[in-house]
Amino acid sequence: MALPAAYHEALAEGCAALGLVVDVAAHEKLGRYVERLLAWNRKVNLTAVTDPAAVAELHLVDSLALLRTLGEPRSLLDVGSGAGLPGVVLAIARPSLTVTCCDAVAKKVSFVKAVAAELDLRVAARAVRAEGEPEAEGLPRCDAVVSRAFADPARWLPLARRYLAPGGAAFAMLGRDVDEAALRRVGEEHGLALRTLDAFALPRSGARRAVAAFTIR
Repeated sequence: MALPAAYHEALAEGCAALGLVVDVAAHEKLGRYVERLLAWNRKVNLTAVTDPAAVAELHLVDSLALLRTLGEPRSLLDVGSGAGLPGVVLAIARPSLTVTCCDAVAKKVSFVKAVAAELDLRVAARAVRAEGEPEAEGLPRCDAVVSRAFADPARWLPLARRYLAPGGAAFAMLGRDVDEAALRRVGEEHGLALRTLDAFALPRSGARRAVAAFTIR
């Protein structure tokens, strides 16, 4: 399927508003990813967002916003990845990044495997529920650990910590305005220090977002 002009406009507007630099090759692969996502979604429930312009902002830009605080990790684990968000999107933007996506739903993992192979990405996918036992689950300890599936830092941070490589960072993707002092307290309860807190709004929808990065104390 050919993506409409509104998709390209929304992606460009979102990247510009958040100061995200995405090269031409990545833009092309992001488009192919969205085409496959929407095609598979007709048969497999991957996303409730189906308007291409909305996909560009609410999925792609929202995922790419991690680049503002990600640093230069060599490896990334995306827990509860679903259709590969944000893991596949970050692998497209950072071709040198080795990404592992895990999800308990096998059909979603099948999509991630298929699109990663088609786009020649450094992405592995495993059908497993992450419960804090990386060796038993066949999941790596990574420089960056992230999830869009956990909205509550108090639940996410103790789990993420178990998958961190030495010197790594756990990222909490938050869909609301946040209390920095409360985040610091939650991190400290689990032996983590709040490194950065990046709050922003998506330009078209005005949806509030924040990304908090934590390191082991």
